[in-house]
Amino acid sequence: MSALLASTHAELISARDENKSVAVVMTMGALHEGHATLIRTARELVGRAGCVVVTDFVNPTQFGEGEDFDRYPRTLEHDLEVSGIAGADVVFAPSVQEMYGSSSLADLEDQVMIEPGALGNILEGAVRPGHFKGMLTIVGKLLHLTAPQFALYGEKDYQQLALITSMVTQLRFPVEVIGVPTVREDDGLAMSSRNRFLTKQERALASVLPRAIQAAAEVAKYDGAVAGVRAGKAILAEHAEIAVDYLVITNPQLGPAQLGVGRVLVAARIGSTRLIDNVSCEIGA
Repeated sequence: MSALLASTHAELISARDENKSVAVVMTMGALHEGHATLIRTARELVGRAGCVVVTDFVNPTQFGEGEDFDRYPRTLEHDLEVSGIAGADVVFAPSVQEMYGSSSLADLEDQVMIEPGALGNILEGAVRPGHFKGMLTIVGKLLHLTAPQFALYGEKDYQQLALITSMVTQLRFPVEVIGVPTVREDDGLAMSSRNRFLTKQERALASVLPRAIQAAAEVAKYDGAVAGVRAGKAILAEHAEIAVDYLVITNPQLGPAQLGVGRVLVAARIGSTRLIDNVSCEIGA
């Protein structure tokens, strides 16, 4: 069972009933169980009388120089099947031309873009300059085109979720943003489309990332954020093959850690594959 495919805005409009409540799940394709969970959650939210739209678009403006835009997996037929089985009505898979008015990547430098502000310059924003500007711009376009009442995003991309929530609030988009907990493999690794790039040895090594952030969370609960970070980094340091960009503990808004609820976030490269993960934590004295 596959969802209907729409490649243009006109096809999207004709494929959905505008009188129905709409929930959107935005993806870059290469769908896995994490995406399917988002789609099933969206279906539960709007019920059978509503409409679930999945967007399937590899956005060039959120990839920096030397990143994996060209090799990012494109699996549209697979995505249509996964979406349909999970409960989606329509998959909106536009071209770069449809979304940006040009298929030339050079022309995209002159596009009107959404600036993410200070929150977009830390963590992922510091490592990947311009990434969040491209991400927010395409999310804004897709929210406009799909016109949903609800938009669901996975907590695995926690900073992305925080920025989208901020954009929707500040720019007054008429949509409710809903974060859905990270879906994990049996060994704790967060499901990601990039996991398929890992070799067998790299895949085994990747399970160190969730162990490190869980250890950081456990230590932070009793000994504070500084000790938690130290514990998490110590686990990563045991594996020279893991190139760590950051492991930090922040407050839920990604500001300085303080007593109470916090967030442990990590980003690291294993071989040629860059992975991110995060987990909620309690921060003690």
